[in-house]
Amino acid sequence: MLYRENGQFKTSYRADQQIFPIAQDRVVMALLLVFALAVVPLVMPEYFFRAVLIPFLILSLAALGLNILVGYCGQISLGTGAFMAVGAYAAYNFQVRIEGMPLIVSLLMGGVCATVVGVLFGIPSLRIKGLYLAVATLAAQFFIDWSFLRIKWFTNDSSSGSVSVAGMNVFGLPIDTPVQKYLFCLAFLIVFGLLAKNLVRGHIGREWMAIRDMDVAAAVIGIRPVYAKLSAFAVSSFIVGVAGALWGFVHLGSWEPAAFNIDRSFQLLFMVIIGGLGSIMGSFFGAAFIVVLPIVLDNLPYWFGIPIDTALAAHLTYMIFGALIVFFLIVEPHGLARLWSTAKEKLRLWPFPH
Repeated sequence: MLYRENGQFKTSYRADQQIFPIAQDRVVMALLLVFALAVVPLVMPEYFFRAVLIPFLILSLAALGLNILVGYCGQISLGTGAFMAVGAYAAYNFQVRIEGMPLIVSLLMGGVCATVVGVLFGIPSLRIKGLYLAVATLAAQFFIDWSFLRIKWFTNDSSSGSVSVAGMNVFGLPIDTPVQKYLFCLAFLIVFGLLAKNLVRGHIGREWMAIRDMDVAAAVIGIRPVYAKLSAFAVSSFIVGVAGALWGFVHLGSWEPAAFNIDRSFQLLFMVIIGGLGSIMGSFFGAAFIVVLPIVLDNLPYWFGIPIDTALAAHLTYMIFGALIVFFLIVEPHGLARLWSTAKEKLRLWPFPH
């Protein structure tokens, strides 16, 4: 009864094309933003910011970028961790080599550098697709890992390949405490989330989806595959690069190339698949699933007072985690976002039979 749009008439094209056309959705989203911006910083402990919220926000941003490429354009990529590394190291170099470079500009320039690399490794998508394209993007992962390990210029002549940042500030305000870092990442996620949502709703997004569904038919009706595919790689790599810069600067503070290895690429791909391909909301669901569930499984024996060896608990966590991933892929291959959409449809008709 609460989730009904009866009487909500649209009198203009602008009203009909709102991101949240149903009033209840707008109210819930406004309350969620107020809760995230005003309530969470006051009530959550410091550990929760460091272990859950900040990683969740940054990985949501990275999954959002990957979802544009894989979910909306249908171009599979296994090099997302590499593009995150490009964003992180490029932002680091802009920060240490250019005196007085603002932090936000460094992060965005890291995204620009990731865009260039992403488009370069996206060129094979013009001739190959499917698993062959996955192997081509996997080559980017290995090549970029090797570059940051062997070419000392990227790490400012660091012998170990690790770099560190300190003393971050935005417009003269320090970004030191977990709450400040959380709000900083949340601002990036809100801005890029709105940009991505509007992109996929526009003509560019429709071109991406046409290429995803049937590229030959899309070319016949006048869509240029070169432009559509490379623009998807560019936008995706930019968002992923900014997420990588945030991961290095805000979450880690000090990192090495292993922080962006192939495991990170697979983790982000699992987020997109579990959350829902071709869904902005699915990126957030997938990130929450990947970030929160292992923490819950690790602490579950202690919450119930079950004596268990630490090593055994870690292995059980991986086993349960893998089983749940397989379960979700079998029960709902369209991801958690599809379950969310189904629940909303049922609420719109409740209590009448479906």
